[in-house]
Amino acid sequence: MALTSEKQINEENEFILSLPRTIGLAAASHLHLFQEFWYPSTVIQGVYNFQKYFHAKDNDVFVASFPKSGTTWLKALTFAILNHQRFPSFENHPLLTSNPHELVPPLEFILSRDLDDQILNLSNMSEPRLLGIHTPFPSLPKVRQRIKLNPFDTFVSAWEFFPKIKSVPLPTLAMEEAFE
Repeated sequence: MALTSEKQINEENEFILSLPRTIGLAAASHLHLFQEFWYPSTVIQGVYNFQKYFHAKDNDVFVASFPKSGTTWLKALTFAILNHQRFPSFENHPLLTSNPHELVPPLEFILSRDLDDQILNLSNMSEPRLLGIHTPFPSLPKVRQRIKLNPFDTFVSAWEFFPKIKSVPLPTLAMEEAFE
């Protein structure tokens, strides 16, 4: 059964055409203002589809980065880490023959075309699914619900680490005092 009817497609196209827009850079003919961010015309449909149709799984892993900030390198490292048991040696490793963007597909781009087929492809991916995304955090409502951050864990890690690297002796703080 198709996710999108012709009526839905027309409504989505009208919605995108109603967004404020300005001249884009490079391959994007325009930038569209959507949820307080400017998106290239090449991905605005994918961002919209991502928010409307994508269902995150508890074990999904996202490589979220700002464009042109080392995304390819981050994707390669993340793929290697998550798959170190599947590919324990460098012989025949997928990173030797595949671009990291193929191994960690960018959601905004794959959901901008052939939506029904792409949703099916995503649902058939082996788990944990490793996905790339450039969409800003505030625009990730369905994913954000599943992000589990524990600031106290970060604090404990820093509290244990920083005293070990200090160059001059400082008074030792109790954990409660340091936390405050």
